[in-house]
Amino acid sequence: MNGLFITIEGPDGAGKTSIIKELFPLLQQVAKTEIIQTREPGGIPIAEQIRAVILDPKNDRMDERTESLLYAAARRQHLVEKVLPALSSGKIVLCDRFVDSSLAYQGAGRRIGVNEIAELNEFATEGTTPDFTLYLDVDSDTGLRRIAKNRQNQIDRLDSEGLEFHQRVRHAYLKLVEEHPDRIHKIDARNSFEEVLQLSYHAIINQFPQYFESQEGERK
Repeated sequence: MNGLFITIEGPDGAGKTSIIKELFPLLQQVAKTEIIQTREPGGIPIAEQIRAVILDPKNDRMDERTESLLYAAARRQHLVEKVLPALSSGKIVLCDRFVDSSLAYQGAGRRIGVNEIAELNEFATEGTTPDFTLYLDVDSDTGLRRIAKNRQNQIDRLDSEGLEFHQRVRHAYLKLVEEHPDRIHKIDARNSFEEVLQLSYHAIINQFPQYFESQEGERK
């Protein structure tokens, strides 16, 4: 059995990281092979150090292209050190963000250009693409309200951007959903946490029955 690369995407405030925290152990219970959880930027020491630089609110003078290059550098190291070896050994990789995030945040949000960011990440990843992506969608107003309520003392550089920035990010994500319907599955993240969790779980289980036990272990 070859490895399986699953990514979870969404604009800030979609609840993505919280969903992954609960989704991972549920998938572990029914996976037919080992499953690992990781994130971007981060997942390994070098990439975590780059993450700290990128998201530090004190780095408010960071140039948009510098930011993009740092994301690509962290992604490259994470990919070759953790993701690709796991996939080569037949594991399932559940990753919090991947290239789609850069296309949305730097390509559209920073207005660098989606095509330009795609080319940069093509170099960084050598064309590695997820097998399946869950996109948790939430409107920008709701997302920012959730950030203000739940994070408070954990606001990073991207969280602090204005409404128009986050709207550009979301619109770019929605365009990616339209362009890649076979890979990206959209879930309305305005629903309750439990409903989003169940929808995410079933989307993965139903898409890849060869990797998961879909009968007794299925979440009701």
